[in-house]
Amino acid sequence: DAGDLWFFWSPGGLRPGAGGKTFPFIPMYKKILVALENCRADDTLVPHIAEFARRLGSALLLVHVADGWAARNYESLKLAESSEIKEDRAYLESVALKLREGGAVVKTKLALGNPPTEILKTANSEGCDLIAMTSHGHKWVGDFFLGSTIDKVRHNTTIPILVVRAGSELAGRAS
Repeated sequence: DAGDLWFFWSPGGLRPGAGGKTFPFIPMYKKILVALENCRADDTLVPHIAEFARRLGSALLLVHVADGWAARNYESLKLAESSEIKEDRAYLESVALKLREGGAVVKTKLALGNPPTEILKTANSEGCDLIAMTSHGHKWVGDFFLGSTIDKVRHNTTIPILVVRAGSELAGRAS
């Protein structure tokens, strides 16, 4: 009977449809790369993505790309870790700790170099099926002069991207 094939998707899993059949919960996004900037914009992105991952049962991969001079030349010049790199690593671990305390499954990666390039390489090598990033709301002139990491990432991947506007509130949050 065709009615036996119907079921409903919800955050808690697949619900019984006609015929009373149930199916196991399979997360839509198993691993989400969360691109952190180590700035106030992360205060908007992290709560959004933590709730999103909680509802979907997704694991998180927190990524920050250190892109200062020392970070960009770390490998080629065999440099010691700069204070920037050490601070970025500590920041990643502090965000991860808070998320783990809330029950999230979290890994971290501090990448060095060009942010769009490293975000894309990490998303692909780690098997991420969603990239979450923050938008600062620059106008096209600002993006032209400052560059847009989001723009460069979105034009070079087939992985879906979730963009959260910095400073936006977590609307409609259910407990």
